[in-house]
Amino acid sequence: MTLEALLDTVPDYAKDLKLNLSNVLRQSELTPQQAWGTALACAIACRNAELRAAIAQEARQQLTPAAYQAAGAAAAIMGMNNVYYRFLHLVDNEKYRTIPARLRMNVIRTHGSDPVDFELWCTAVSAINNCQACAQSHERVVREKGLPEETILAAVRIAAVIHGLASVLESNAALGAQAALPGA
Repeated sequence: MTLEALLDTVPDYAKDLKLNLSNVLRQSELTPQQAWGTALACAIACRNAELRAAIAQEARQQLTPAAYQAAGAAAAIMGMNNVYYRFLHLVDNEKYRTIPARLRMNVIRTHGSDPVDFELWCTAVSAINNCQACAQSHERVVREKGLPEETILAAVRIAAVIHGLASVLESNAALGAQAALPGA
C-alpha cells in the first residue's frame, strides 16, 4: 500500500497527524536524505508493519541504497542500545556503569552513509525509545558536527508524527475498519 493510501485510512480523530506528516517530511531544515532517513528509521522503530512498508516504499525512491541501509541500521542498533542504556539510567546501582557493555556496535562506524545523518537518525529513534542517555549522546554529536538545534528538532518532529501515526494505525486495526474512539 502506498503511503498516500495508508494515510487515507487514518480516522478523523487523528487528522492532524495525517496533515503533519506531509509537512514534516518537507521541512526546510532537513535535506531530503535526512528527512526520509529519519522517517524510515522511525517507522522501523515504531513497529507498525503497514506504516513501515509504506514509508520504506517511499524512502527507497528518496534515499541512496547506502542511506536506506544505514537508516535501518540506526533503528536496529538503537533498538538494542536504547534498552541497555535506558536500564543504566533507570537503576541507581553505579556498579552497572563500570561494567563494559560488551555489545557490538560496529555499524555506528561502518554504516556507509553520511555520519551526521546517521547520528541524526539515531537521535530520533532514541527519542521514540525514550532513552535519555542515547538521545543526549547522539544529539551532542550531531551539534558538534555542525547541525543546529532547528535541524535536530525537525527530525524529532518526524519521530513524533510517525510514532503517533503508528499508535493510531495499531488502534485502528484493533478496533476494526470502522474505528471509533471508545465511548464515542
